[in-house]
Amino acid sequence: MLKKYGLIGIVRLFLHIFRTRLFFPGARLIRFPFEIRNHRYIDLGQGLTTGTGCRLEALPSQKPNKPCIRFGKHVQLNDYVHIGAIQEITIGDDVLIASKVFITDHNHGTFDHHTSSEELLMAPIRRPLYASPVHIGARCWLGENVVVLPGVSLGEGCVVGASAVVTKSFPPYSLIIGNPGRLYKRFNFDTDRWELADN
Repeated sequence: MLKKYGLIGIVRLFLHIFRTRLFFPGARLIRFPFEIRNHRYIDLGQGLTTGTGCRLEALPSQKPNKPCIRFGKHVQLNDYVHIGAIQEITIGDDVLIASKVFITDHNHGTFDHHTSSEELLMAPIRRPLYASPVHIGARCWLGENVVVLPGVSLGEGCVVGASAVVTKSFPPYSLIIGNPGRLYKRFNFDTDRWELADN
């Protein structure tokens, strides 16, 4: 352990463990700083592990009777993950999220045929918020710098490549790359291998 972390690293790790047990007893390890806004609308699940600088924000647009952000069991977030919800974001069991990932269920304004010129002339912060639930299935892996936007549902076992911007939903066991995210491969359980998708 000394070789892996060094003396200062070991001291820091034990401080993180102590603070986790004190403030977040259901979690495995929360590395600080850790920012959580509106804790009562966030369910951290069991066995959550985080890197440093993670930010979770639940700012419900209505008074919900359930959490806006829900984690399953044994989710791992790396450094500087930012998750913001006003409606609903669910993350399944055993999900791995790399550093600097952003997941949101809302936008300031609309960006489709419903957008009006009046809305466009508003300052972005004053535009009405629009939300659509986000679901990330069990055992998904989101790579470094991934962005997941409102309305996205990822089936279990999906892998999202680094820096992908996911704007639509994908079925289970998809390999997603690019900006905007596109289906690159699917896992075929009959052949027991990843296979290129028919695009």
